[in-house]
Amino acid sequence: MTAPPRHPVTADQLRPGDPYELSEGRLVECLPSGRRGGRRNGTGFGVLDTDPLAEAAAIDLGISPQPDMLRAPDIAVGPIPDEPGWATEAPPLAVEYADTGQDEAELQSKIDELLAAGTRWIWVVRLQGARRVEVYEASTSARQKAPERRAQASAGAHRPRRLPARVALPGEELLAPGVLKNPVPVEALYDREAAHEATLRNLLQRRGYEDIEAVREEGREQGHTQGLRTAVRDLCEVLGIALSPELNAAIEAMAGPELSALREQLKRERRWP
Repeated sequence: MTAPPRHPVTADQLRPGDPYELSEGRLVECLPSGRRGGRRNGTGFGVLDTDPLAEAAAIDLGISPQPDMLRAPDIAVGPIPDEPGWATEAPPLAVEYADTGQDEAELQSKIDELLAAGTRWIWVVRLQGARRVEVYEASTSARQKAPERRAQASAGAHRPRRLPARVALPGEELLAPGVLKNPVPVEALYDREAAHEATLRNLLQRRGYEDIEAVREEGREQGHTQGLRTAVRDLCEVLGIALSPELNAAIEAMAGPELSALREQLKRERRWP
């Protein structure tokens, strides 16, 4: 789009890459993120996208449930089809990063519209001042009041500020049941090291390990089992027991407890059982 269309605007008049969102047919200019905000977007995306339960995650996904609305949360998590075009359903979880110069009135409009469209949770990560995450949740009353709030704004009345259901501080965790499996530490949405730790946990769980300690424990068990195999073979050599390919295969197939029992039996009976 070379020039913005005149008001009112519909989502089909905008194209991916246009620097606008759309609120009730009104263009909302969206400027690039600053250095801090841009880095944090990527930090949070990695944590949410790798959660074992997350169907998909996207950055700046255009969401247009109705023709006069187009919103693009910094991060969206949910069932996002791998197809061209705007998403027509609001994601169950959206994340917004708010830094210096944030237009609070416009942020409130965006929160209202996403919740009214079906988003269940919006996490607003405050990067200016004390780090914190404001949690906004959908409710039946919130959806019912959304048209009233939009009508007030259209009439020029002051839009009352929606209060978050919770403000989460560093050291606390965020939950999105049914969307994410794991709690998300507040710090993992903006601190690189905390994000890497949470991402590693998620990736390990996707491979069947609960956490890094489970990987270490498996390594210790495998090392112990291999040591028992070696001990059994050495004992057979000392006792003059010839190990055929079949016996070697049997030893290789045994787990730790079986190998321990076999070793004790060999020591006691001094012959292959």
